[in-house]
Amino acid sequence: MPERLSQYVQRDSPLHSLNPLTKLLITFGFILISFLSPWYWTAVVLIFAGIIPYSFIAKVQREYFWTALRLLAPAVGFIFIMQSLFLPIGTVELFRWWIFHPSPESLAQGFLTAARIYVMISAFMLFLLTTHPNELMSDLTRRGLPGQFAYVIVSTLQIIPQMQAKAQTIIAAQRSRGLDTEGSYLKRIGALLPLAGPLVFGSLVEVEERAIAIEARGFTSTRQKTFLYEIKDTQTDKIIRAILIILVVLTLLVKIWL
Repeated sequence: MPERLSQYVQRDSPLHSLNPLTKLLITFGFILISFLSPWYWTAVVLIFAGIIPYSFIAKVQREYFWTALRLLAPAVGFIFIMQSLFLPIGTVELFRWWIFHPSPESLAQGFLTAARIYVMISAFMLFLLTTHPNELMSDLTRRGLPGQFAYVIVSTLQIIPQMQAKAQTIIAAQRSRGLDTEGSYLKRIGALLPLAGPLVFGSLVEVEERAIAIEARGFTSTRQKTFLYEIKDTQTDKIIRAILIILVVLTLLVKIWL
C-alpha cells in the first residue's frame, strides 16, 4: 500500500474541482463568520447549513463524520464542560456542587466557544480532505507567494499523516524484533522509548534530506518557474471568492454596528 502523505481523498465532486485558493477562502470564510458574528446561533447554522452539506457535496462525509466522532466531538465536549463549569461569569447559579456553580451565561459562553471551535476544525478538516497539497502549493506559487512560504504551508498540512505513516512503520519494525506493544498498560509505557526514539531521530534526518532535495531542485532560484499541471481558476471560483469576501465584510460591519 502506498504511503499516504496527506489527508486528501480523491473524489469526483464539484468541490474537488474548485481552485485551491477558493477552497482556502471557503475555510477562512466559515471561521471568520463564526467568530465575528455577534449571535450565538451563527456557528450552529454554519454547522448544519454549511459544514455538513459541504461534506456530502464533496462526497467525503464518511471520512469527515468518522474523524469528527473519534476526535472532534470529545475535544469540543471537553471545551464546553470546562467553559461551563469554570468560567466565572453571571450572577444566577443554576446549581452548586463542590466548587462548581455554572450560570446561564457560562453555559451560553461554553456553548458558543465549543460551536466556534467545531466550525474551525471542521472547516480545516474538509479543506484537507478536498485539496491536494501539491495543487495548493502550485497555485499559491503561481499567484506570487514566495516558495519558502508555500513550502511551509504545505509541510504543515502534511506533517500529521507523515508522522502517522512513519509511526506505523516503526511499530511494525519493532514488533518484528519482539517488542510487545499490545500488552498491559505498564508494558506499553515501557515500549514508548523504543518507538519514540526512532520517530524523533528519523524526523530530524528527514528534515535534512528535504533541505538537500529542495535545494537540488532549484527551490531558491529566482528564475521564472514553470508548472507541470495548470490549476484551473474558473469564473465560478471568482464569484464564490467575491461572495465570501462580501459575507465576511458584512459580518464584521454587523458586529461593529451592534
